[in-house]
Amino acid sequence: MSDEYRRGKTHVLEVWGEFACFTRPEAKVERYSYPIITPSAARGIFDAIYFKRGYGFFWQIEAVELLTLPRYIALRRNEVKNKAPNERTLKRWMSGQSEPEPLWADGGRDDLGTDQEGRTQRQTMALKNVRYRLHAHICQRSQGAGDLRGMDEQFERRAPHGKCFYQPYLGCREFPAWFSADLSDQAPVAMDMPLGWMVYDVFDLAAHNGTNAKPRISLFKAELKQGVMTVPPYASPAVRKNVVIEETGDA
Repeated sequence: MSDEYRRGKTHVLEVWGEFACFTRPEAKVERYSYPIITPSAARGIFDAIYFKRGYGFFWQIEAVELLTLPRYIALRRNEVKNKAPNERTLKRWMSGQSEPEPLWADGGRDDLGTDQEGRTQRQTMALKNVRYRLHAHICQRSQGAGDLRGMDEQFERRAPHGKCFYQPYLGCREFPAWFSADLSDQAPVAMDMPLGWMVYDVFDLAAHNGTNAKPRISLFKAELKQGVMTVPPYASPAVRKNVVIEETGDA
């Protein structure tokens, strides 16, 4: 890890849920899940519990323990074709500065302006009854942005009481994640499996990402050893960071 990062203490959570889907990037139309949670999705769970903009830090996932065997389930889900507007547009709607424009799932030509439906039905190969043990620590990008010890203590006050800024989820927002800082004595599943190239994250963790940050995909060669997936630091050469996705839209 780069010397510019200050490291906090390691925190451990157990997370579980009825359904999960951590979509492989090669699944462009139908969703097909990795057999285990990705570092990006795991980081999102820690972010939901404790994250502050302007403090210049991100959650570095260290390892994931697989506590239940991966079991797949085929689901058919309705997805809205259009994207939700950005934060600035939403604020204009909330303040009454402009008229809200709903995202239609169904409707006629008068509503949609076209005969095409506003939703699409997609096949999803999801996971069911998942449970993981996540290890992570705070990585502070710059000095003086916040008290590292204080941030660790705030997380330790929030996690045991189930406090979160929003409901964490397992890959898709309709698949809620439940978490606990009280760890069980359950051992990881004794499984060895090469997982191939896995999505590490969808943003540049080395940068101070704002609301309108452009996606930047990173990958790493993942492997399960006795039910544990070790995650290299983001600054490691083992993490490939050469994939950038350009997006257009009202910023």
